[in-house]
Formats: sequence, structure tokens, C-alpha cells
Amino acid sequence: MTQVLPGCGRPDEPPELFAAVLSPNRSLSRKGAVLVVGGAGLVGTVMGGIFLLQGAWPVFGFYGLEVLVLWLMLRQNYRDGRVYETVRLTRAQLTVERGDRNGPQGSWSFPAAWLTVSIDEPVHHESQLRLTSHGRSLVVGAFLAPEERADFAGALTQALDRLRRDATAPGP
Repeated sequence: MTQVLPGCGRPDEPPELFAAVLSPNRSLSRKGAVLVVGGAGLVGTVMGGIFLLQGAWPVFGFYGLEVLVLWLMLRQNYRDGRVYETVRLTRAQLTVERGDRNGPQGSWSFPAAWLTVSIDEPVHHESQLRLTSHGRSLVVGAFLAPEERADFAGALTQALDRLRRDATAPGP
């Protein structure tokens, strides 16, 4: 999911020309996850009860184990989904900050005037969105869907084009 933020910089920072927060999409809400685990638990209890009444008591435990594993996997999936990348463009530089559930993990800066944005064409699942400047490059938005990566690449390229057009325009 890409969220473009209009001018959200702090007063002591240069004005932002472009800002976006990138985060993975979660198609199943927390409420939906509770319903899935609850439904699996209900089905497991009923089916396990049937086997328990027929004397196959170990089956009841395996149904419970399945529900526990499902719950643990969904919980880990939501924890892993709390990653983000913040992309900020000012007249001087583009800054990318990465973080996860434990807070910020790293920050990279590139001079805006020399930055290139590239994405593999045609855009597919393995396509990478790469920011490059002065021999350094950084892959961003790896957790986004291919269409989201392409949209973000287009929006960032447009912002950089506007910046370069304004920089070369004659002054008043």
C-alpha cells in the first residue's frame, strides 16, 4: 500500500516536494483473522468430538494442534506486515527510511538532481524498483504488488521531473 503524504515535513526541515509511506497490503483484517481461527476452532471441536465419541481420541488433539498452528502463523504474518518505508523528496535530496515493528532500521539519502528511478519492464512479481545515484542503488517497495510498484515509480519519476523542470526554469 502506498500512501502519498502532502507536505508533511517538520518546520526545521526543507519543504518536501514528495512524500510517501510504503507498507505491505494485508488482505485479511484482524477481525477476519479472528473469525478464521474461531471458525477453524469450531469445526475442529465438532469434528474432533465426533472422533472422540468413536474412541479415536488422538484425532481431537490433532485438530487442536491445527488451530494452534493456524493462529501462530497468522500472528507471525501480521508481525511481519508491520514493515514500512518512508520516501521523502526535497529540492536537495531523496531520503528513504526503513522500519519495522521494532522502530526505524535504516536511512539512505541520494542527491535528487542525479537520482534515477528504474523498474524492470514489463512489471511482474519479481520486478525491482531501484533508486540509483553516483554508483549507489537501493531497492524499495519489494513488498508491494507489481502494480503498486509501477504506480509508485511513476509518481516518484513525475516528482523528480517537476523538480528538474523547476530547477532549469529561468528565474523571475
